[in-house]
Amino acid sequence: MGEHVIKLPDVGEGVAEAELVEWHVKIGDLVREDAVIAAVMTDKATVEIPSPVDGEIIWLGAEIGETVAVGSPIVRIKIAGDGPAETVAEVAAAEPNSEARQPAPAAVEAAPAPAKKAEPAAKPLAPTAALKPVPRATTVGLPRPEGERPLASPAVRLRAKEAGIDLRQIPGTGPAGRVTHEDLDGFAARGAAVPVAGLQAKSGVEEIKVIGLRRRIAEKMALAKSRIPHITYVEEIDVTGLEELRAKLNAAKKPDRPKLTLLPFLMRALVKAVGEQPQLNAVYDDDAGIIHRHAGVHIGMAAQTPGGLMVPVVKHAEARDLWDCAAEVNRLAEAAKAGTATREELTGSTITITSLGAMGGVATTPVINYPEVAVVGVNKIMIRPMWDGTQFVPRKMMNLSSSFDHRVIDGWDAAVFVQRIKALLEAPAMIFVEG
Repeated sequence: MGEHVIKLPDVGEGVAEAELVEWHVKIGDLVREDAVIAAVMTDKATVEIPSPVDGEIIWLGAEIGETVAVGSPIVRIKIAGDGPAETVAEVAAAEPNSEARQPAPAAVEAAPAPAKKAEPAAKPLAPTAALKPVPRATTVGLPRPEGERPLASPAVRLRAKEAGIDLRQIPGTGPAGRVTHEDLDGFAARGAAVPVAGLQAKSGVEEIKVIGLRRRIAEKMALAKSRIPHITYVEEIDVTGLEELRAKLNAAKKPDRPKLTLLPFLMRALVKAVGEQPQLNAVYDDDAGIIHRHAGVHIGMAAQTPGGLMVPVVKHAEARDLWDCAAEVNRLAEAAKAGTATREELTGSTITITSLGAMGGVATTPVINYPEVAVVGVNKIMIRPMWDGTQFVPRKMMNLSSSFDHRVIDGWDAAVFVQRIKALLEAPAMIFVEG
């Protein structure tokens, strides 16, 4: 028998390390060639690692949430034959903790599965003389485990029922933990809250390790808020005419065209607005003190996925018409939700749009997608009475909440930018006028 060592492969684009986010195998599992054994994450792209051989997993070199350097051994597989030249000693030398993680084969196979932490057991019955009553000053009103019936006499149960007291909330000081009349009196004297029937206090704390995409989001948000002084500008927009145009275009669209939402219109308006203010379509390298203004408009589209927030990028929006923008947004959103979006599709944005759709609220304070300098937030559309000079009329109104990097964008320039988008969306025919 031989052994095959799997090292973290080079995932490309200068990536030197990756975070292990999922194991698909455990020690002792038999795997087939090409079966996925693990998943690692770089930036926001998840890469699956397949097994190149058939065999048995005998060692795992990292735990979920750990960062692993490219080229580090992560799995050892026992295979038929002599195996590759790389030996166990070489693996141990490359991985300082390998000895701690590597179980002795015979000992592990013979050892029983680790026992779960024992749950607190009910007090065993014992003679009254052998029990030491617990002083009332040391008792605490912790609930008994769910399903455990408290010991009490019929008279005590009747008193508790009439008083609306749940006996499970009272630690008994009688023999075998029995709840006594004195325990009831002490419970009432301490002013303990009388629990509502059927309700029970909970004291458990669940610990959730922050790994994978959630950790990437946390790091990116912390970086953006700690390094970028945000200024947020909110403006209301009358989208009544735009919504009428959108409905007509959808009604007359060809079968092979996607349904238009508000986003493609906003994307086209944004392209026009940054054409007039190119400083908004930029990324700021604050370490080097350089602003990179981009000719191409690469719009990040914040998308909620089962794993968390991702930002796929519509590349070269300036070269896409309304329908092409809609199709690309749909394609990227589906890829992000399915977890198939590539690194190329998740990087390279120069300005971002974020929208919560119908749950967009009245106003938001969107966080800039570092190192960009602007983000445009879409709030929900609501019908509101608006004064037209003679009377109130119902209009479809929507707020845009946009944030800017105040180191790069002055408040005046931010206002000019948003007002230009407002003018285009309120007169949507202007979106299609060139020049």
